[in-house]
Amino acid sequence: MAYCPVLLVFILAFVCVSTEDEPLPSQMTRTERIQLREEARSMFYHAYDAYMDNAYPADELMPLSCKGRWRGVTPSRGDMDDVLGNFSLTLVDSLDTLVVMGDFSEFNRAVRLVLRDVSFDHDIIVSVFETNIRMLGGLLSAHVLATALRNEVPILRWYDGQLLALAEDLGRRLLPAFNTSTGIPHGRVNLRHGLRGLSESRETCTACAGTMILEMAALSRLTGDPIFEQKAHRAMDRLWMIRHRTSDLMGTVINIHSGDWVRKDSGVGAGIDSYYEYCLKAYILLGDEKYLARFTRHYNAVMKYISRPPVMLAVHMHRPHLQSRNFMDALLAFWPGLQVLLGDVRPAVETHEMLYQVMQRHTFIPEAFTSDLQVHWGQHPLRPEFLESTYFLHRATGDDHYLHVGKSVLRALQQHTRVPCGYAAVNDVRTRAHEDRMDSFVLAETFKYLYMLFGEERDLPVHLEDYVLTTEAHFLPLSLATDGLNSSLALNIDQPHEDKYTKTCPSTWSLEASSVRRPLRTLLGGAGRPPARPRPLTDPRQLLALADMGISVLTLPDGRVQLLYTVATAKSSKEASEGLTFMREMSKWNTLSDTENGVVAAGVAVGERVLAAGPAHFGRQLTGGERVHGVPALAHPPDACSPPDNAAALAGKMAVAHRGQCTFAQKARNLQAAGARLAILLDNVDGTSYGSTALFAMSGDGIDDIQIPTVFLFSLEGNYLRAQMESDPEMVVSVGELESLKRLESCAEGACEALLQPPGAPAHAHTFDHLKSVLSQLVAQFELSLAGEDAAEPCTDSDSPDLHVTKDKFVNDESRVETLHNNCSGEGSCAGTAEGSQGDAGTQAQGGGEGDGF
Repeated sequence: MAYCPVLLVFILAFVCVSTEDEPLPSQMTRTERIQLREEARSMFYHAYDAYMDNAYPADELMPLSCKGRWRGVTPSRGDMDDVLGNFSLTLVDSLDTLVVMGDFSEFNRAVRLVLRDVSFDHDIIVSVFETNIRMLGGLLSAHVLATALRNEVPILRWYDGQLLALAEDLGRRLLPAFNTSTGIPHGRVNLRHGLRGLSESRETCTACAGTMILEMAALSRLTGDPIFEQKAHRAMDRLWMIRHRTSDLMGTVINIHSGDWVRKDSGVGAGIDSYYEYCLKAYILLGDEKYLARFTRHYNAVMKYISRPPVMLAVHMHRPHLQSRNFMDALLAFWPGLQVLLGDVRPAVETHEMLYQVMQRHTFIPEAFTSDLQVHWGQHPLRPEFLESTYFLHRATGDDHYLHVGKSVLRALQQHTRVPCGYAAVNDVRTRAHEDRMDSFVLAETFKYLYMLFGEERDLPVHLEDYVLTTEAHFLPLSLATDGLNSSLALNIDQPHEDKYTKTCPSTWSLEASSVRRPLRTLLGGAGRPPARPRPLTDPRQLLALADMGISVLTLPDGRVQLLYTVATAKSSKEASEGLTFMREMSKWNTLSDTENGVVAAGVAVGERVLAAGPAHFGRQLTGGERVHGVPALAHPPDACSPPDNAAALAGKMAVAHRGQCTFAQKARNLQAAGARLAILLDNVDGTSYGSTALFAMSGDGIDDIQIPTVFLFSLEGNYLRAQMESDPEMVVSVGELESLKRLESCAEGACEALLQPPGAPAHAHTFDHLKSVLSQLVAQFELSLAGEDAAEPCTDSDSPDLHVTKDKFVNDESRVETLHNNCSGEGSCAGTAEGSQGDAGTQAQGGGEGDGF
């Protein structure tokens, strides 16, 4: 059978930005830098003093209540509280910030307080990951700095390794977590009893397992006991072994006993971020070449599949040409800083600029945001990652733009988060409402990076070039590379691999950061946006990925992009198969109106309406035609973060609770214990709806003890459900897969048609968003717009159906085979022509729900 390529012609308009010079920020004077540095110092002390005066020795300060947060005393937030161990977390995490600010007197007092008050002999289950990076890292960093300073600072001459002894005690309490058949550690451990009570623990995140090596290796080399480093090396080795061997990507959640992937979406944000960070930093700190080799492989994969400059969109690790979601999370903001350490500064500038524009639009970077910079999850807990990258970019480029960025962050924190008792997290960037929360990383990282950004090298008592900063911004000395033997095992890194980034240092002499930022300024859109002009597709990484699969890209004179699939030009038969699969899946994605970003939508049938709902990664899954029917009842307290006090009213019913204050899994667990047969969780952010907000699946916590189905409704749909419950308390609703509920043939009073539009939302047909989300992986450079009524002529042979694209959808069209058969050659390639008008490229992204996408 002769193979005929599938020809798809898309009309694409790439935004070509104005070539006018970027208005350069004024050069920041030393006087202004000093003023900002001192303001950052005062911000730290406003938070630190509030904690010490109102919360110590509790783990955290609750800035709105102005009191301490204690594990087992303060109302539980569910799994969020696993970071707490009643071990004065905020003080330990802040010790080295006091040194950075040159406050040796308070550092001396704080160390003495820690030695007097901190104990780890508690019957408390804590997060291994968080305890390692915050507590163990904080103790080790303070020990290293106290040891380095004791000969120079008279008040520290008494210090003789006491913090290291405390760190060793904690390290030994974490060791039982590594007792698994794979060597991948449990996500939690009991500080007193090890794994007691954790028999159900089966899953952990990649970052949780892969962010141990720096602290554990440092503990081994400082104490002389290799056990800590050996355990961490074994975990890293196993993670490397279970990477996807073709893509070199990692998933986000692993079964710790089998080593199987539980969640296979791959990005650089939550769940995976610091694993990549520690691969590179393990090489820098320990001098172990295998970690550089591994990081290089991972980095090349990330830049090939996940990086869509300037955005970073997660993909399926086993099918990396397919996007797994259309939103990004705030934790990826660390990535530009890591790229600076590697020496790849240009893409770091691009991604940082995108993040800065997100901040400009929303004042803060929300916990998650879509590829068109809209809010997906609105919380902002005063995270440090964006400031971390800002700091490293300023050091690499010397560009005062990054000082002005830091100044913007400082002003936002002062104006919108400062309260009389510290700094309060932002519950939603759209309303800027506060949350009674001030995490320890605000003092350990956020204010530290602000201070170091505005401070000059000569102002800091720490010689930064002598240390590696951990993911919690704690200091570990580079001298550890020669302290003791390298206890890692030699590992074959498979076949030779192209290595573009080995052993490089930032070279920025030829890089003018403003010239990289300038084309990205139009991402915010708005009235000031310059008109779009046709722009050819030139990203070599995208072109190479397509070429390997037998897909060539032709940019026509009028700006249209032609994709041509030819079997004979593929790199291998496997790549050819992937190319054909890719082209076909583009068709499938557009028709899966109820599947977004790999999430199969659930539905809640309320009377004659079917409300689209998000599913959960935990509990029983309602698949196919399975449905649950019942009467909904509101839980009390409404957030269900503690056992409901109206359990009798929830027994056998569908429990309704609100989002916030604790994890989704904790809510479902409490509602299940109250006897509910299903949980419906409602968004706590006003104005969200299925029609305007990307659907997502609720994450679990790695404990497989939830049996009841759980679904999530955005606020518009949730308000509709609440209104119906109030008008008819005995109303029966049905929950199942959205597609299954759409096929309902009858309602309580006869035949009716299920409605998909959210209540009050305008009804509109499916847009081109699914196709656009796939195309953005190929051709996103700055902005992607789709033209009007263009259609591709199909190309096929007599043995295969045609894939034919139109503006509204892909369709299989076998009726046109004969008319186009003559266009195909016997060499397995053919050409098609595009008909229709290109339209005005500057006005494509208007209406139809398409917006300004990437």
